[in-house]
Amino acid sequence: MSQGAAAKDSLRCRILVIDDDSVACEVLQEILLREGYEVDTCTSAKEALGKELSSYNLLISDIRMPEIDGLHLLRQVQEQLPEMPVILVTAYGSLETTMDALRFGAWDYISKPFTPEAIRSKVKKILDVKELRQQRVIGQPKTAEEPQFIGSSAIMVEFYKQLARLADVWSSVLIEGESGTGKELAARALHQLSSRRENPFVIVNCGAIPENLLESELFGYERGAFTGADRSHEGLLASAQGGTFFLDEITEMSPALQGKLLRFMQSGEVRRLGGHEVRHVAVRVVAAANRNVDEEITKGRFRSDLLYRFVVRLHTPPLRQHKEDLPQLVEYLLKKCNYNSIRISDEAMECMLAYDWPGNVRELENVLQQTLLMSPCAVILPENMPGRFRPALNTARSYLTPLEEAERKQILQMLKTTSWNQTRTSQLLGIDRKTLRVKIQRYGLFKDDPLSGSALSDITSTSGK
Repeated sequence: MSQGAAAKDSLRCRILVIDDDSVACEVLQEILLREGYEVDTCTSAKEALGKELSSYNLLISDIRMPEIDGLHLLRQVQEQLPEMPVILVTAYGSLETTMDALRFGAWDYISKPFTPEAIRSKVKKILDVKELRQQRVIGQPKTAEEPQFIGSSAIMVEFYKQLARLADVWSSVLIEGESGTGKELAARALHQLSSRRENPFVIVNCGAIPENLLESELFGYERGAFTGADRSHEGLLASAQGGTFFLDEITEMSPALQGKLLRFMQSGEVRRLGGHEVRHVAVRVVAAANRNVDEEITKGRFRSDLLYRFVVRLHTPPLRQHKEDLPQLVEYLLKKCNYNSIRISDEAMECMLAYDWPGNVRELENVLQQTLLMSPCAVILPENMPGRFRPALNTARSYLTPLEEAERKQILQMLKTTSWNQTRTSQLLGIDRKTLRVKIQRYGLFKDDPLSGSALSDITSTSGK
């Protein structure tokens, strides 16, 4: 999701902070406002209960407050709004208070002092879980144009063949690859190319759901299974019946939960928490790993027997292995961003081709968005690109013809002589300023270019011979 889309989603989320310490309220409010959430505050539980709580997406409450404490508030909220997520905060952290908070139905718990990152992380995870509960099954994409793989290089064509061969079988698949290579896209393709495309495609991000909630979200629970479970919950595995169940970031799953997933993959049987009935669920399991699985097994963080339940290990190619697809990818991403009239100069494309793209297609999309904001005209030039492309630009200069390189050095010499006064430089060269600016852009000349000094030295030493 783009930053703009993420901010748009945040603005739809209302959060209520309750703490008798007004300073603590202000701190939490400031942290969350910066993330784009709409945040209200109350300095007592009584004040909070007087509000229309159903209009909020999340409550964050201190535990120790006069008159009505956070646990009592939590119980009342659970009675009125059982699906309302609540995070409890206290300066008196202990195992007992933690257990009380979770037993009474809190979705999560945090001790003071806390870091802004801890709050941001917990809030995001809780809201992700709530959205997951509200939108159990993710079917067709919400956008008009479904994301797709772009590229016609030999390595991508072979990858497409692998997807086609694997699509219509029930064998479980583990998708491995670097960040930004399209692992979720590959999982969607496996589903859409299969005969089960009309059935559910369910996504679970193992790294986005708190550990204490992940098991109940996967397998479901019966009413009364734990405090706050006032209704039965089907579970996401069962909701994917007949379709594809995609586990993203599976290496974030705890070894204990990995064991329960292994048992399901062996038997296809699901038993809800607090229940006795065993239900057979027919789903195809596809997973993506955000870490090196073999290294995780060596470190004891991933079960080798679970790995063996995945019949196929599919690898998504990194962008550096098929850079010949860059022009096609750039064209697609520019259209996706509604910049159909923007074109990229040959020099800028040479910079991109000389770069290794450690962040893959996700980094490419980010770079294009940054560059479009910095570009003053309809053509993307090398100087509009982020600073890390300077080494790539120097590599791209090697493509200049001897005549072009001589002209570049002459212009650079004059710019240095005039202290980068473009008006004076254009007069000395006998060209107008517009032509000079075009040539500066064409040859990628920068006032702070680390090669400028060496280039000038080369000219001076040559002319002095």
